[in-house]
Amino acid sequence: MRAQPLLFFAVLGLAIAGPPPLAAQNPAGHPDEYAPADIAYGARLYDAQCTTCHGATGDGISGVDLRSGKFRNAATDQDLSRVITNGIQGTAMQAFKFDPSELAGIVAYLRNMNSFDRGSVKAGDAGRGRMAFDGKGGCARCHRVGAQGSRVAPDLSEIGAARSPGSLVRSLTDPTSQMMPINRPVRAVTRDGKVINGRRLNEDTYTVQLLDEQERLVSLAKADLREFTILSVSPMPSYKNTFTPDELADLVAYLLSLKGR
Repeated sequence: MRAQPLLFFAVLGLAIAGPPPLAAQNPAGHPDEYAPADIAYGARLYDAQCTTCHGATGDGISGVDLRSGKFRNAATDQDLSRVITNGIQGTAMQAFKFDPSELAGIVAYLRNMNSFDRGSVKAGDAGRGRMAFDGKGGCARCHRVGAQGSRVAPDLSEIGAARSPGSLVRSLTDPTSQMMPINRPVRAVTRDGKVINGRRLNEDTYTVQLLDEQERLVSLAKADLREFTILSVSPMPSYKNTFTPDELADLVAYLLSLKGR
């Protein structure tokens, strides 16, 4: 696929200020509101971290049945997040250091544990996802991971800790829906007619700093501009029809592995 200008620009709403990826966005805990990718991710984390005590079916501890969807110490998703993060003093429930995307997955799975069909979702392969990222997606033309890639769009080195699988899927298939204000591309026109397109790095009352399409840092005084527009539509193309479902799952798996550690 031929790379487009600002490909993946502001994609995934990525890396800088995004909405909380936690299932806390569903405070009442409505099962139909959790992304299947989040639930599947949480199921894998549950198997690795929780089954020793709670068992595969969630009833390994006397008096506790996670599949019921009712929790003695947690009514909302925020409550669940706190219990998982802080543990419960005086009990065997220890504190877990999950990053936000992992926590979102665990909560989503617990809310859907009773109905989730493990065979319905195929886990992606991060190795193949990296190949899609570097090859078919052409993502490194705009994004940076570690010491490789461009700085035109947000750095993705820690995106796996900041965004949940569901958010990543939505960002790849409907980029505008996940584009955060700080990541919106901008168009500035100086008084002498020079046009500068780029990504906003910082802005205050009087100035704005941009990274332009050639990765040059540009500092502009607002008083010297005749136009300064923050775009509301992402220039990133949707990959809904570019990647197969399996390729999309692989790419999301790779992005989730990028936790900066």
